[in-house]
Amino acid sequence: MSKELIRLVNCRMDFDGETVLDSINIYFNNSEFLTLLGPSGCGKTTTLRIIGGFLQPTSGDVLFDGVRINDVPPHKRRVNTVFQKYALFPHLNVFENVAFGLRIAKVPQKEIEQRVTEMLEIVSLKGFEKRKPDQHSGGQQQRVAIARALVNRPEVLLLDEPLGALDLRLRKDMQNELKRIQQQLGITFIYVTHDQEEALAMSDTVVVMDKGRIQQIGTPEDIYNEPKNAFVADFIGESNILDGIMRADYVVEFFGRKFRCLDHGFAPDEPVDVVIRPE
Repeated sequence: MSKELIRLVNCRMDFDGETVLDSINIYFNNSEFLTLLGPSGCGKTTTLRIIGGFLQPTSGDVLFDGVRINDVPPHKRRVNTVFQKYALFPHLNVFENVAFGLRIAKVPQKEIEQRVTEMLEIVSLKGFEKRKPDQHSGGQQQRVAIARALVNRPEVLLLDEPLGALDLRLRKDMQNELKRIQQQLGITFIYVTHDQEEALAMSDTVVVMDKGRIQQIGTPEDIYNEPKNAFVADFIGESNILDGIMRADYVVEFFGRKFRCLDHGFAPDEPVDVVIRPE
């Protein structure tokens, strides 16, 4: 059974008098792969930075295991972040890049060796310990960044468009890798992307955002098959949106003809948006 790990309560974020996040309420479960999905400027990265402690909300609370953590700095939160730019240390080899946080924490050398070796095996980089970052492909560098974030054993990994710099084929491969790593470790991944296909392929839960507000939360299947409004229907997948009239449960009329549909619970003859997928 999933357990709630993080909750944002009425979180609002203003920059220079402009509202970027409009009093959102959302919770994140343990061992969940959750994606914040939306166009540029919708508030998804702001949400991630609030969870990570890089921003303090203008108002509202951030709860971790039911405890308010608004004033807890990033390095004291049980979360780590992987950014689009991996920020690897060019003068350190793979082993030392991954071990960096453990050395700062003064973890004993024997434990460092054990944990780094274990983590490199998980991200499929065993045998690459002595290479420098510039001797690796973009996908391999990303795996080093993920290993460095995970070796500290956070309860939550935040990923801010980490595949954005990769070519299409490598992105596909890394989507599968990220999902495998998340399932193997059983920790919470909170992932930010504007790529709908990426979100639908990897996520247990998708949060669709627009203009600082949450438009819909659901499984990829729910989001695709049962969009809550015209924005979600238009943003997720290909579709035509037409004006129609709900004549009865599961029956909609448009262009003067009646069709079976998936929906019910509308008032008789209520005007509706009809979403038609190509398939």
